[in-house]
Amino acid sequence: MGSLNQAIDPSAAFSTSAISSDEISGFEPCLGGELREKAVWVDESRCIGCRYCAHVATNTFVIEPRLGRSRAVRQDGDATERIQEAIDTCPVDCIHWVGFEELKGLGDQLDLMNLQPLGLPPRVGLRIKRGNT
Repeated sequence: MGSLNQAIDPSAAFSTSAISSDEISGFEPCLGGELREKAVWVDESRCIGCRYCAHVATNTFVIEPRLGRSRAVRQDGDATERIQEAIDTCPVDCIHWVGFEELKGLGDQLDLMNLQPLGLPPRVGLRIKRGNT
């Protein structure tokens, strides 16, 4: 048994790599509770805000408050089976398994779209008030 009074060098935690390779493969434990080959992606441009996925896989999906659309916020939030169940409940089929390397490009494409908030009328102009006639 070691003594509690032994000196431990805390800098060792910062000099040791948790990933054995410089190339990210998607199999790293920090990318999921299970080792997964794929990431889950919500195509927010097709999402109708039904909230089914967020009710099924509560640790993976949330409803983005500004737009009212679903978003995958944690790749390791739920078991693969639970995430697949959430994907299967989507009425518009906007949730997909994709490669981890695709996430950045898909996010960039989504950022270029001018998505409108769900449930609110589009802002066209000011309302015209009727005068007293």
